Amino acid sequence: MAGGGFAVDGPVTGINNGKITLSVVITCIVAASCGLIFGYDIGISGGVTTMVPFLHKFFPSVLRKASQTKPNIYCVYDSQLLTSFTSSLYLAGLAASLVASRLAKIIGRRNIMLLGGSTFLVGSALNGGAVNVAMLILGRILLGFGVGFTNQSAPIYLSEVAPPKWRGAFSTGFQFFIGIGVLAANCINYATAKQEHGWRISLGLAIVPAAIMTFGALFITDSPSSLVQRNKFEQAKKALINIRGKDTDIEPELALLIKNSEIAKAIDEEPFMTIFQRQYRPQLVIGMIAIPFFQQVTGINIIAFYAPVLFQSVGFGNDSALIAAIILGMVNIVSILVSTYTVDRYGRRFLFMEGGIQMFITQVGVAIVLAITTGTDGTKHISKGYAILVLVLMCLYAAGFGWSWGPLSWLIPSEIFPMKIRSTGQSMGLAMNFATTFVLSQTFLSMLCHFKYGTFLFYGAWIFAMTIFVALFLPETKGIPLDSVHTVWEKHWYWRRFVQSSIPEDTINHEY
Repeated sequence: MAGGGFAVDGPVTGINNGKITLSVVITCIVAASCGLIFGYDIGISGGVTTMVPFLHKFFPSVLRKASQTKPNIYCVYDSQLLTSFTSSLYLAGLAASLVASRLAKIIGRRNIMLLGGSTFLVGSALNGGAVNVAMLILGRILLGFGVGFTNQSAPIYLSEVAPPKWRGAFSTGFQFFIGIGVLAANCINYATAKQEHGWRISLGLAIVPAAIMTFGALFITDSPSSLVQRNKFEQAKKALINIRGKDTDIEPELALLIKNSEIAKAIDEEPFMTIFQRQYRPQLVIGMIAIPFFQQVTGINIIAFYAPVLFQSVGFGNDSALIAAIILGMVNIVSILVSTYTVDRYGRRFLFMEGGIQMFITQVGVAIVLAITTGTDGTKHISKGYAILVLVLMCLYAAGFGWSWGPLSWLIPSEIFPMKIRSTGQSMGLAMNFATTFVLSQTFLSMLCHFKYGTFLFYGAWIFAMTIFVALFLPETKGIPLDSVHTVWEKHWYWRRFVQSSIPEDTINHEY
């Protein structure tokens, strides 16, 4: 897998583009494992909200609604307090992600990951021992701080450490570990669902993925880019030798990192203001607004949060609903592996387009099935056969997301921002992601109650819009060294009007 041509030749001559070392593999696996805590939380939240002892202790109104003689299947779990349990994490994550960019300049990306893992550990313990709703939500807020810190730092770390030729494959590792976390949580929920204190076990076991990633982070170095930004040049050189290999000439890459860092420091501008300059309009629109927002309006996290609730609502029993959620998680993991294999071979745009079309078709299909089987009032009982058809469609939907908007939504923002605004751009993009997730998670169960099957048409419309956006406005970044990605905007039919060309036309040889 070593070797390979450069997508941009002039500015990056001599930089290792494709060599993979054991050290870079181990380092990237440890960093990607930060996704475990996010995935575990996504999976565990929906499962515990279907457990009767949990609902009886904290949300008894949901049980009263479910005991009605002929309940509306879409409205059983419509409780703002219940959704606050899920969505409170994302407000905290939003705040933490914005703080993380400034902290990273002082203590580095690796230490941000350590801070996130430690905070998540405390939140897990609080949730597992919760005795009232206030304690439960306080624990969720601490979990949110942990997720905010790690989700801000890990994707950037992966992009900075991975060889340019295989940056896409290594970066999908973050989404892969999110999928592992979701699947593990679903399996634990199934095992603990019928136990009196099963919800405590499910919530408390979040300390395990937090401990794994925190312990692992103790044994990796910070990324060379982060070290250079903090003027730790000798450490940066050692880190480059470690991840690129002792027989690789790392001087050109180190020189480019130092040069870009010095340029950024010489300008001495507030990064939260710099990102709004005209020359960074492509990164602002795509990396900070469009990609983070669109990832959430695919509806995937909402379906992951509430998968057991959703499957119960369309005809599965409690055990069957949890098994269906496990199946969904397994499909997601397999599809992420497909992305890992294809993203650096066929490119980002191809996966975005194929995944978008597949997700659109399946969301419309789910809406049609539910409209036919449950009626407009949602009081009709859906048959087992149709419930299985819904599961099949949801699996196809999860697969489309798993090899497109899942991993690529972390990859694209982490690779398109120049060094001086990279951390800030990632933070603001993550804040957009968390803000959108908060609104959607807080409103989904109410939307399901009022829109019924139309909820899936709502997400289908957004998927259609985002697929068109990718086709028109997202250039291909496959194989381009991180500090030369800026060159793609200069050849793009729309974005070139915002970017002043800094390299000759013939130095770019990639396709759009």
